[in-house]
Amino acid sequence: MTALVDEHPHLGVEPVLRELNIPSSTYYRWRQAEKEPCERRRQDAELTGRIRQVHEESGGIYGSPRVHAVLTRSGVHVGRKRVERLMREAGLVGINPRRSKSFTRRDPAADLAPRPHLRDQGRGQPGALRVHRRLLQQPTHPETPRLPQPHRVRGEALR
Repeated sequence: MTALVDEHPHLGVEPVLRELNIPSSTYYRWRQAEKEPCERRRQDAELTGRIRQVHEESGGIYGSPRVHAVLTRSGVHVGRKRVERLMREAGLVGINPRRSKSFTRRDPAADLAPRPHLRDQGRGQPGALRVHRRLLQQPTHPETPRLPQPHRVRGEALR
């Protein structure tokens, strides 16, 4: 607000404030706050410098949670949200965590691998599937139970 009055000194302070419905006491309080910041603003400026230092020491990697942790460990008592606000006002941003890499990319045009045990034979009852013979071969381990000859199985039983 004070910048508007400063840019147009030929208009005068009182007429501009009257036009904007702002009391002159408010304007002069703003002017004084610019010259002599309050205790909290001074602390914020000092803390912002410390936050910049921690952020630069990390190589620009640390975000607000880590900066807050470093400040707390070094004995500075400050709230997490205050650190977030000061970093936001200073334009300091940490890096986002990387997404995990997926090394295999599926080709959407490729056919899926055949699953013969789920192949619909088109015979018999609707919704019934035929168990493939390969799944019913003789097991190699002697304690493995033997499966009967190929039979009809409901689709839900295979899942």
